[in-house]
Amino acid sequence: MATTTSSEVGQVQSNNRKSFTSVKALTESPQLNSLPPSYTYTTNSEHEIVTDPEQDDPIPVIDYSLLVAGTPDQRAKTIQDLGKACEEWGFFMLTNYFVSKTIMEKMVDQVFAFFNLREEEKQEYAGKDVMDPIRYGTSSNVSMDKVLFWRDFLKIVVHPEFHSPMKPPGFREALEEYSRRTWKLGKELLRGISESLGLGVNYMEDRMNLDSGLQMIAANLYPPCPQPELAMGIPPHSDHGLLNLLMQNGVSGLQVLHNGKWINVSSTSNCLLVFVSDHLEVVSNGKYKSVVHRAVVSNKATRISLAIVIAPSLDTVVEPAKELLDSQNNPAAYTGMKHRDYLQLQSSNRLNGKSVLENVKI
Repeated sequence: MATTTSSEVGQVQSNNRKSFTSVKALTESPQLNSLPPSYTYTTNSEHEIVTDPEQDDPIPVIDYSLLVAGTPDQRAKTIQDLGKACEEWGFFMLTNYFVSKTIMEKMVDQVFAFFNLREEEKQEYAGKDVMDPIRYGTSSNVSMDKVLFWRDFLKIVVHPEFHSPMKPPGFREALEEYSRRTWKLGKELLRGISESLGLGVNYMEDRMNLDSGLQMIAANLYPPCPQPELAMGIPPHSDHGLLNLLMQNGVSGLQVLHNGKWINVSSTSNCLLVFVSDHLEVVSNGKYKSVVHRAVVSNKATRISLAIVIAPSLDTVVEPAKELLDSQNNPAAYTGMKHRDYLQLQSSNRLNGKSVLENVKI
């Protein structure tokens, strides 16, 4: 059986672009009947608890329509629920968010179409710099990963400047529409979250400089894996930015860490999943916690997830909101760091829980 090593996965070409073997190409190889050793991921599975959400502690659900179009009482109650979800879970499901099923399905179809392009067409976007506006890759960070992860990805910066691959046809239009709507959605959620913290409704927008804020789309492809119990799609990690809005294609695989247990999040097509990310934890001075999550793989179906990162502008120094601090009872728990530097720090570390956030903790 042909095996693939880490060095083969990241061969550097003379033009300084990396060519690599994608997981998709690997799964299409007739020789693949067991997991290549470079993908074998060990967890402390004997100490892990993996479970479905408990009836007395369900995953929070937020009705977006009540936040933006409800009565004053409904909005106030939704803001309270939003704060509770950010504090207790760092994660919630969003319903009635005014992005049509057609727009979402079109985006998923276009992502599938991109990953189905010929390998050499996709490799045009193979980049190694975290700041590349369009970046196609595999695993997480091939130069750092000791073990390779069972996913291919496409990351695209869509705000403040919009970028898009030229292929497949229709991708750009679908991405423009989806980006525009989710940016508006993310900003509205941050208005509610600002209020839930007792800050002004425009606090996040103003202080995080969202006019030039970073919006990035990360499309992940998890093909069927011959030995899913030995592999990992993405290891436990939290995200940079303020919020991450996740859509899936109907195949489950996401798990979030809650009270020391891994909770299976079933994939439903009519809700968006919202993650509190590291910068929101910093701004709230730790009141709202970024959620650690991971992606497990299966041997049955291809899973696609589509994450929209809503983040401060790259030059914004993200630090705890001074309005929340009190030198006696609530001193600053994090040091300020430019978003750009935080991203570089993340790219020079392996994905490992909240290890990047630990660097700015006081």
